[in-house]
Amino acid sequence: MDLHDYIDVAQNYDNYLSVMYGGVDKALLDFYSELAAGYGQGGVIDIACGTGAVLLHLAQRGFDVDGTDLSEAMVDVSRKKAAGLGLSLNIFAGNMTDFTSARKYSLAIIARSGFMHLTTPGEQRKALLNIREHLLPGGILTLNTFAPNIELQYGQIKTSPDDYTFRLEYVNADGQREKIYNAISYDPVTQVMSGDWKFETLGGDGEVIETRIRPLKMRQTYKTEMEYLIELSGFEIVSVYGDYDRNPASNGNLIWILRKIEN
Repeated sequence: MDLHDYIDVAQNYDNYLSVMYGGVDKALLDFYSELAAGYGQGGVIDIACGTGAVLLHLAQRGFDVDGTDLSEAMVDVSRKKAAGLGLSLNIFAGNMTDFTSARKYSLAIIARSGFMHLTTPGEQRKALLNIREHLLPGGILTLNTFAPNIELQYGQIKTSPDDYTFRLEYVNADGQREKIYNAISYDPVTQVMSGDWKFETLGGDGEVIETRIRPLKMRQTYKTEMEYLIELSGFEIVSVYGDYDRNPASNGNLIWILRKIEN
């Protein structure tokens, strides 16, 4: 299991993500709204939709959008949020490598780090090929990757499994304070970051009354590696940005805009 497969993580995801990103990520939501306006006339699918931040934002603005996520727990939260907003949406559980939908779309979105949870090049290509089959002719796919940062990864190579770093404190879905720590190590051969997230629930006096450990793995992908993978999977690069404000891409965060090439 991975971090997002756990029910407690799904139930608390929005709470701690809000603290992590300092509230609503307006730039992210504006970015995908603009893409949907430009490319989503034939329908949008939000892949790795999580608890529905992008999915529900687009649906509330009148876009024809479906959602899918590997985590049943995340899908359940997303469905409940949609129902609470009076939205009747097609939100289903599925792996981006082999999900099936009865329709095709003009825009596919994999927001934030969703694509990075594929931990081998084979899985990455399988996902790209599957998504390609679900796109209309000339359809657009957008996804994020992170390129390895030598200085950062050098430190992570030496990290031990119990070398936790404090990330944040937040209030969980039950109204209790929790602290989050993580211990991340990096394998330069596989380019996979792996480790555990530790959640500590605090009592009224600040004492730890519960500890939960949840695993996480994500793969870093070099820009040139990604460019070859894109070509092999039947896409062409439209644009690459460094952030949601569309600043030029650097060697770190990469936001890809890809177009399906017809055979």
